[in-house]
Amino acid sequence: MAEPSLDGNSAAPRTPPGGATEPQSRRHTEPQRHRTFTIKHTRSVVYPLLIRGGHPLCPRIIAYAALFCSLNGFLQSHALLHCSAKDPDQDLDQDWVSSLRTGAGLSLFVLGMILNIHSDNILRNLRKPGETVYKIPRGGLFELVSGANFLAEILEWFGFALAVWNLAAFSFSFFTLCSIGPRALGHHRFYLEKFPDYPRNRKALIPFVL
Repeated sequence: MAEPSLDGNSAAPRTPPGGATEPQSRRHTEPQRHRTFTIKHTRSVVYPLLIRGGHPLCPRIIAYAALFCSLNGFLQSHALLHCSAKDPDQDLDQDWVSSLRTGAGLSLFVLGMILNIHSDNILRNLRKPGETVYKIPRGGLFELVSGANFLAEILEWFGFALAVWNLAAFSFSFFTLCSIGPRALGHHRFYLEKFPDYPRNRKALIPFVL
């Protein structure tokens, strides 16, 4: 909407340097990208408070995890707020591709989060209050892979990286895969060794493949 000038006439809308106005779709997608990061880490704080039983953690591991999450949070936030400036001269075709990519990334992020919450809920309810024994997880994505929660986490972060499209997000997504991918393989071997009746058709991380 044009702003009125001092003499009562309508002034031309303000434009950024270069003479191009910011596309409407870009203004709509940018806040969504920021919210995905906030939602993800809010869940990371809530989930540990809901775990039943389990074993105590070494304080050093907690300290390392807090340090890592703090550094990663700073890098991701810095990249989102200060390193993702858009070129105002970007043409409409490129903006359409960017909006499509953002939508696909957000959809993958939401799918991963739903699967992650569901998988975590299955794991939390395996034990009754006070129990510390291991049990076979069943239902949901666990019918296909042993590391259902790990697969969902990887999907979330790659969806986030696809949506925000910056080096910091892709780097973290890659190292998340390198970190929790082997954990999924280790959990799968543990289940096979501990439970003689463990489903042999389950894979470790990628359904029907690995």
